[in-house]
Amino acid sequence: MKHYDKRLFIQEVATRDGFQNEAQFIETVDKIAMVNALSQCGYAKIEVTSFTSPKAIPVLRDAELVMQGIQRNPAVEYTVLVPNVRGAERALACAIDEANLVMSVSESHNRSNLRMTREQSFAQLEEVFGVIGRGPVAINVSLSTVFGCPMEGDVSADEVLGWVERFAQLGARGVTLCDTTGMAFPSQVEALCATVRERFPELQLTLHFHNTRGMALANALAAIDAGVERFDSSLGGLGGCPYAPGASGNVCTEDLVHMLQLMGYTTGIDLDQVLAASARLPGLIGHEVPSQLLKAGRRLDLHPTPARVTNMLQQVPSALINV
Repeated sequence: MKHYDKRLFIQEVATRDGFQNEAQFIETVDKIAMVNALSQCGYAKIEVTSFTSPKAIPVLRDAELVMQGIQRNPAVEYTVLVPNVRGAERALACAIDEANLVMSVSESHNRSNLRMTREQSFAQLEEVFGVIGRGPVAINVSLSTVFGCPMEGDVSADEVLGWVERFAQLGARGVTLCDTTGMAFPSQVEALCATVRERFPELQLTLHFHNTRGMALANALAAIDAGVERFDSSLGGLGGCPYAPGASGNVCTEDLVHMLQLMGYTTGIDLDQVLAASARLPGLIGHEVPSQLLKAGRRLDLHPTPARVTNMLQQVPSALINV
């Protein structure tokens, strides 16, 4: 029997994972305003920005200014992407709550995306652990291509578990399993999540789905069935991957929350405020967003009855209406 009253934790990634995929630079003041708005929506975490080199991701070159400018809600954890020691030093100077480190479990994707072997990535991230230490700043590791590599195909569960083990031994608080190009499917998700939870019960486990092939919501439900409580999502469905050209981005926050709330799950999210924030995105990024809820409205956002239908009902004899 399913228990739909359990508490789930939603973690917003649009201002990092979403914005970094946009060609148009979003002004610093607008980034700050968006994070401030999201801070009032009930998220467990907000991934604010990335401390990657400004030459690599110029649209997020204002990372320090954004972190220093936001109004923090003590109920929210503010996390940032940290690629290396230099990024860690910059991030620590901005009083972050969590550093999110990234590498791929697929050798081909790691070389293509990060221009390093997996072992080189691990060595670099191990140095970041040394800089951050075991102080107040938590470390999360996001493992890409967990559910499949666009160049190699299927990735074995043993391969995934091996990398989770290595980062758990370094002292990571949490691990995110990322469906980088939307290759995951529900039964695969449920099996892997169940295994990771059983093997590493101490880790804070997060799932990060992309909607490339339209299965993100189904995969989220499969993860919940395996006991997962935390999910990354992106306002408006922003994001994407260069290895899935033309595809939609991350699972859309408002679509995910709408579904979960209808099913009786507690997310802590104020959907009205999330939709208001999402409605601001097209003006910031210069194009429409994949959000279905923004287009169609919530399930019970009803529409007025057309006048012609009202007139027809008024013309039908009452005796026929009561039959």
